[in-house]
Amino acid sequence: MENPTPDPSNSPEFRIGQRVHSTGDSRRIGTVRYLGHVEGYSGSWVGVDWDSGDGKHDGSINGVRYFQAKEQKSGSFARPQNLSGGISMLQALEIRYRTTSTKEEDGISLNFEYGVYIYEMYVLSASNKRVSVQLLGKEKIQDQLSRFEELTGVSFSYLGVSSSGPPCEISKTIPNLKELDLTGNLLSDWKDVGSIGTGLQALGALNLSSNMMSHDISGMPQLNNIRILVLNNTGLSWMQVEILGNLLPAIEELHLMGNQISELMVIMAILAIELTSSTTVQGFESLRLLNLEDNCLANWDEILKLSQLRSLEQVHLNKNSLNYIRYPDYDTMHKLLNGYASAANSYRPFQNLCCLLLGGNNIGDLTSVDSLNSFPSLRDVRLSENPVTDMGRGGIPRFVLIARLAKVEVLNGSEVRPRERKDSEIRTDNQKPVHLNPFISNQEVCVKASCLPSHSPMTPSRMPEKA
Repeated sequence: MENPTPDPSNSPEFRIGQRVHSTGDSRRIGTVRYLGHVEGYSGSWVGVDWDSGDGKHDGSINGVRYFQAKEQKSGSFARPQNLSGGISMLQALEIRYRTTSTKEEDGISLNFEYGVYIYEMYVLSASNKRVSVQLLGKEKIQDQLSRFEELTGVSFSYLGVSSSGPPCEISKTIPNLKELDLTGNLLSDWKDVGSIGTGLQALGALNLSSNMMSHDISGMPQLNNIRILVLNNTGLSWMQVEILGNLLPAIEELHLMGNQISELMVIMAILAIELTSSTTVQGFESLRLLNLEDNCLANWDEILKLSQLRSLEQVHLNKNSLNYIRYPDYDTMHKLLNGYASAANSYRPFQNLCCLLLGGNNIGDLTSVDSLNSFPSLRDVRLSENPVTDMGRGGIPRFVLIARLAKVEVLNGSEVRPRERKDSEIRTDNQKPVHLNPFISNQEVCVKASCLPSHSPMTPSRMPEKA
């Protein structure tokens, strides 16, 4: 049957593409996909595609398709009065710190009595009764909560924030705010992010995780003060990340977990005019930490595109699908830099990278382990939950890893002390060769001292042979 045409006039308070949450449950968030009538049901309805997938259908009822949900059971219809389009950030500030309801969390209750907010700390007795505890300095806490201008850190997570509010009001109300957590809200327009950034001149750290952001970033101004930006589970592509890089000149930490990024498509011209997949990421002059955990990266060549970021010290790649590691040789860099030999000679790849987290990937060969010795500054490595370290699948134990990685000071989150390194090298030197299972390349682990790899960072690693 022909799809009905949405009629926004039936629910004027909502629009197609708007982010909403269930009334009374700000954690149940979805996107409006349909407005209008539903055959066989009276009144107006709002078709919602829920982020959590806990709907009832895929957007069709009784053979009539009203919208296409992302999953088979992620869509449902709701009455307009059962949905909320959200509140402004300034309204959230009032709710968070001046609500008239009682909030109890971790043994602290906030009570509204005679027009005054009173903080009370308590513990529960064996009979589950409250026993009050004197809270030193509670007057200062209460006073600070009533003076927003002194706040330096605020969390509005899952409060249904959908807009910023006027930048001038934001600046006047919370002028000294340095850290802002907006996780799990209804934000989608980068213009609102721009308003927040321009209104809060002291803001250095911003968390926008679990807000489904628009693909159009053109409305956001340059934000010169943001140093830490968390964009986990926001649906961003790498193209958008590169555009953001031009607007965040001071960015030092960028967290992009859970965005299904599979390739680092590099923008060659301003604002995505021309694209290529065979060059290195440029810009990000101040970036020290890049978190790409829990994405869909499977080809190490994509990671090599980060090799010319000169300030980069940490790359987090846990929970991807990488199956090998190689340090790039001259020919590889020459190709990545499109033939600019002078550039290939001017800067060593990953010159300042000291931390590389690769847990939970598919790395199974010892050549990958040995190649880590070629990274000039690498000291902190994670290889846990890979076939090469899985003893149940024929992987090698920690002491062999330590012996093979001569410069590593932290392995899988644990410090490698001098005594452990010495014992590992002695134990490895005295042990017979270990045979790995047939599904892991480099069948024999050379564990005698004479078989250990050269640890000189100048030794180029062999690139994987072409099939």
